[in-house]
Amino acid sequence: MTARTWLITGVSSGFGHALATRLLERGDRVIGTVRTRDKVTRLLEKHPDTFTAPVLDVTDTAAVRKTVDESFAVGRVDVVVSNAGYGLFGAAEELTDAQVDHIIATNLTGSITLIRAALPHLRAQGGGRIIQLSSYGGQVAFPGNSLYHATKWGIEGFAEAVAQEVAGFGIGVTIVEPGGARTEFRYGSARVADLVDAYDGTPAHAFQAMLDPAGGLAPGDPQRMAARIIESADTEPAPLRLVLGSQALDSTIDVLRRRIDGFESQRELAASTDFPPGE
Repeated sequence: MTARTWLITGVSSGFGHALATRLLERGDRVIGTVRTRDKVTRLLEKHPDTFTAPVLDVTDTAAVRKTVDESFAVGRVDVVVSNAGYGLFGAAEELTDAQVDHIIATNLTGSITLIRAALPHLRAQGGGRIIQLSSYGGQVAFPGNSLYHATKWGIEGFAEAVAQEVAGFGIGVTIVEPGGARTEFRYGSARVADLVDAYDGTPAHAFQAMLDPAGGLAPGDPQRMAARIIESADTEPAPLRLVLGSQALDSTIDVLRRRIDGFESQRELAASTDFPPGE
């Protein structure tokens, strides 16, 4: 297989690090953005010719565009992976305005900016792939995760629309929806609001048990998930969605079935708001 070039945001940990490591080991070239280079020192030392780690804060839209332009200026970029993001836990009223603004700027606006910046380059080179890391939380919502879900549901709508806009240019778009995995997303980088006692013992604080490793580890293997994500880049046509984890798939199917049932029950109501035929 011919070596590819991948641009991946957020390779310091989690799926980004797992992807970068696997790709470099098989001989691909990786441009992996980081907030600081401390956690990728070994990768830089081991793969000096095929790995670069530009420092990037994806909330800086000008810097995102500059990084994308510089990456494509070096040569063809085959796959763009929008991975940078984090989880924010707490009831909606427990979150500060600054926390709301930052997670939207990171998970949603940052991803949108990356993809928009890459599209002219992908069109000019005759195609490529965009892989957007979402979550099964882009389809299923849980209490205590409202703003995280807002960003994931938002980026899924954006990516699904973009997929239709650019398919004619040979650009494939895949939305990856992992379930719970043993990454720093859950056991390290997760951010928690200043909790309000009124929500203790309610569903809004159920996430506390999930974030505690003593309550049992997440079932998802980040390495196996990374392997499936990499394989998806070879699938033609590009799968629009890639659900990773049996629990994630079961939950998504259950929620979608209940959602469809709810819509089906509204057929008469929906029709009652149309003009009568002929009017």
